[in-house]
Amino acid sequence: MNQKVLFFSTRSGLKLSKKIVHYYGTLLGKIKFLEFNDGEYTPRFEESVRGCRVFLIGSTFPPVDNLMELLLMCDAARRASAYKITLVIPYFGWARQDHKDQPRTPIAAKLIANLMVASGANRVMTMDLHADQIQGFFDIPVDHVYASRIFIHYINKLKINQLTIASPDMGGAKRARSYAGYLGTDVVICYKERKKANEIEFMNLIGEVKNKNIILIDDMVDTAGTLTEAANLIKQEGAKSVRAIATHPVLSGDAYQRIVNSSIEELVVTDTIPIKHHQYNMNKIKVLSCSSLFAEVMHSVQKDESISNKFFI
Repeated sequence: MNQKVLFFSTRSGLKLSKKIVHYYGTLLGKIKFLEFNDGEYTPRFEESVRGCRVFLIGSTFPPVDNLMELLLMCDAARRASAYKITLVIPYFGWARQDHKDQPRTPIAAKLIANLMVASGANRVMTMDLHADQIQGFFDIPVDHVYASRIFIHYINKLKINQLTIASPDMGGAKRARSYAGYLGTDVVICYKERKKANEIEFMNLIGEVKNKNIILIDDMVDTAGTLTEAANLIKQEGAKSVRAIATHPVLSGDAYQRIVNSSIEELVVTDTIPIKHHQYNMNKIKVLSCSSLFAEVMHSVQKDESISNKFFI
């Protein structure tokens, strides 16, 4: 049976969702949010979803309302007899809390996974999880898309000589090696120690960067502390230029100002999270859209086709 396919978006994800459905070749479905005086809200689909394959699109970055909207939409679709519900989550928030690093703390990523399954989701589609093992937190299929397909194409267009790929920390070493393997370059790794979250105690460089053009690779840029410290260190060690690539532009706190004042010549990100660049002179930031990639994967899922050829790393 060929089910009708419908697409709906959270309010914060509307801009990206419109791009995705444009590449898919359709329009977003109609949904309204009824808001109450105390801050509660409820979504209501303005068209029938009975028997339909439904894609619900929205990143779950803070505030928590973005997550709650998606869960309520999913519950509404399930109770309205949707055939299959896929949550399309370009940025999976809370993913950094994927294990207990101290006593008496939660594993938030697992809790979020449980909530999504409990709300009625049959499938989850996301991009560049902070930790690959989060896929195992779900008891439903997870399509883990990689932004490397977008970024490697962009890097090749730059035609940079004496290119070296770098990781701003040990945790990103595997990702950096994967990029380097596709591009045929060396790898440099920055080793850091933290006093506490978002505060670096010291950083050392493993590898040679002198007279090289460096591209730092990361899954996200939050406060930009690690990324800018790494860039400044690499520049001090004699690199010709330093660029940075990060899938998710969280950009909290003083991140924008740190990037402006750093040795980073260009920060390339995707549009999984909308950036507030209008507040600054952000000529350093370039945004590449992930919309066409998600549209391609959604087409394949809808047709029950393999998506292996959509992956690079």
